[in-house]
Amino acid sequence: ALRARMEERLLAARFRYINQQLYTSTSQEAAQLFQSDPEAFEIYHRGFAQQVGRWPENPVHRIVRYLRRRPASLVVADFGCGDCKIASSIKNKVHSFDLVPLSPLVTVCDMAKVPLAAESVDVAVFCLALMGTNLQEILEEANRVLKQGGTLMVAEVASRFEDIRAFVNAMAQLGFKSVSK
Repeated sequence: ALRARMEERLLAARFRYINQQLYTSTSQEAAQLFQSDPEAFEIYHRGFAQQVGRWPENPVHRIVRYLRRRPASLVVADFGCGDCKIASSIKNKVHSFDLVPLSPLVTVCDMAKVPLAAESVDVAVFCLALMGTNLQEILEEANRVLKQGGTLMVAEVASRFEDIRAFVNAMAQLGFKSVSK
């Protein structure tokens, strides 16, 4: 029992360390981290799942409910898809992107350079996936692949941003209009 508790504490510490690295590096550097240490992605996602499991609601479930009420003909891009919960939960065509494939549905790539044509998706999703110091590049990429009038969905913990109003204003400068928050 002691060994299991100690291993759990080490896993939690490693998760926090990896999480901090992801927030303080570019998406390109994050990709290099996981290429050089493939076990780190698994450890990160195990720690992430434990943390989200303690929340009253996982925001991906809210996004899935929203998408299920929308036409199945809408094409979705899931940036930082993790275990592909969105793709496995809705009937829509979903392009699932992440740095490492936790599922065969994942296209491995840098979120700042996804292999999609311009204006090819109706909905772009970032569910707890806005990480890195090059957020503007990543959000510009989402804007590039979104069709005119498309929807960008962002679910993120408030503590991720020093100033939520400044983030919303920055999103407006990229051409997005806040519909609900």
